[in-house]
Amino acid sequence: MEVKVYNKEGTQQETLELNEALFGAEPKAELIHQYIVNYLANQRQGNAYTKGRSEVRGGGRKPWRQKGTGRSRAGTIRSPLWRGGGVTFGPKKRSYYNVFPAKMKRAALISALSDKAREENIRVVDDLALPETKTKAVATILDKLGLQKKKCLILDEGENRHLVLSVRNIPGAKYTRAPLANVYDIVNADILLFTKAGLSRMEEVFAR
Repeated sequence: MEVKVYNKEGTQQETLELNEALFGAEPKAELIHQYIVNYLANQRQGNAYTKGRSEVRGGGRKPWRQKGTGRSRAGTIRSPLWRGGGVTFGPKKRSYYNVFPAKMKRAALISALSDKAREENIRVVDDLALPETKTKAVATILDKLGLQKKKCLILDEGENRHLVLSVRNIPGAKYTRAPLANVYDIVNADILLFTKAGLSRMEEVFAR
């Protein structure tokens, strides 16, 4: 499968052959779904917390004697039945983290990339090096590539500091280093915009 390579002006420079091991597999929707469910669960902080009756301040003294008042028995004013009391079966701090096998992660990544390639939603630009941090410069490049109104995941080979800072204020655009791309971001994007170096690095890391 071939993909066109453009420059920053949106002019086609050449064509590249995508690696079949990475972009030519049969997409597995069930595996991608498993990965995304696991990924989103691992993003949860699990900080929701409520106090039980033993943790709420106060309530050390029995509010009235056991018998003879005509009222129901009460041992503490911090009972869950009372206003200001503890919470019954409330949430406690917990971890939602689950391990996802490395081989399944790689298979899910290949499935997601292959699906994007099959739908022809992969673009390659020769270079995205910027002399300075300037959001307008990146917005102009995306506009010339016809990506200004699409959710675009930009994948470069290394940490491009000017590009990182320039992209973060563009709605729908996101930058990540190609070897660190995750399936959720790939599936969530309309278009994958690789630099030539980023594409080469991703094939080097995952196409084995």
